[in-house]
Amino acid sequence: MVAPLAGVRVLDLSRVLAGPWATMQLADLGAEVIKVERPGAGDDTRAWGPPWFYNEAGERLTSSYYLSANRNKKSLAIDLASERGQEIVRALAAKSDIVVENFKQGGLKAYGLDWDSLKAVNPKLVYCSITGFGQDGPRAHEAGYDFMIQGMSGLMSVTGPIGGEPYRVGVALADVLTGLNATIAILAALRHAEATGEGQQIDMALFDVAVASMANQALGYLASGEAPGRIGNEHPSITPYQAFPTRDGHIILAIGNDGQFSRFVRQAGRPELADDPRFTTNALRTANRPALVPIITELLAARTTEEWMALLSQHAVPCGPINSLDAAFADPQAQHRGLSLSMPSAHGAVPGVRSPHRLSASPAVEPAAPPMVGENNAEVLAELLGLNGSEIDALLATGVIGAR
Repeated sequence: MVAPLAGVRVLDLSRVLAGPWATMQLADLGAEVIKVERPGAGDDTRAWGPPWFYNEAGERLTSSYYLSANRNKKSLAIDLASERGQEIVRALAAKSDIVVENFKQGGLKAYGLDWDSLKAVNPKLVYCSITGFGQDGPRAHEAGYDFMIQGMSGLMSVTGPIGGEPYRVGVALADVLTGLNATIAILAALRHAEATGEGQQIDMALFDVAVASMANQALGYLASGEAPGRIGNEHPSITPYQAFPTRDGHIILAIGNDGQFSRFVRQAGRPELADDPRFTTNALRTANRPALVPIITELLAARTTEEWMALLSQHAVPCGPINSLDAAFADPQAQHRGLSLSMPSAHGAVPGVRSPHRLSASPAVEPAAPPMVGENNAEVLAELLGLNGSEIDALLATGVIGAR
């Protein structure tokens, strides 16, 4: 079976997370992704540790952060500040279908690697620019980082305990969501290019994505004119839909309709609550949340999380534990789906997380370990640009290309 993006080539000029997350999705689906990195240091995230990845000899090779976003890629370490390095990148862009970059607005123009320069050598090119605030507007020149974007977008205003300080989400969610949205836009533009022969630039901004991802919270504000606040683990529109303490921990109830509520209270030993005029519908339960939550809290405290899970799951009441990552990967479902990977490499087995893309007729590629800096220099330059060994050695000697 052939991977869905087999034959597509991506020139990845991005670093850190949003851009590499997008190109990793494309690589998982079979695209050839050439990651362009700085000689020596490579992607910034290679230094973002601990935790670190050590080989079997105990040598520290790179950070786990870098490993999280760069599987199935090739690494070309090249000095973009050198004229010869710029020529090589332009030559690779002419042979590529997609370029992804996350330099500051206008940052690649001085190198002749901006959209206007590269479309001149490849009119079908899909050129995705990822920035904090987009290519225009009063903040377009500013750098944008996930934490500040979570704050500016309103996400932190609804995340955290009632009356407490705002919290960021525990992963760089603005970056990850921007990477996923970039992937969607790239695939749409790729189809357009294949149908018309016309490439285009994609203007992808972390700020735009984070605001758009506020979903029901954003529309709640636009519809009512009232900005929502922090309500801890409660849901603004659904009750009961939160975490509750049990005898030995916590359990999440995610009751989304009246039938589920009726089944829950029956199994909890309080069937009369389903007919209580305060709780018969979700709207009433939400309006009367201060009365309902203490009742449920008392009920759930009587048993362990495992006991509640076993009982409620039998009766189609949505519920779940609050797992640490070790418990999440140990879950029988995670084990069955093979979510934890061990990828072979020249440096020993490398850990990873399996791609969630599961296509029946054109599955994702077999995962390959993220490359070391410049690991594929000779392969890329020889196969795509026809450079011979002496020419590659000369580039290495002059510092145009390099490795770790």
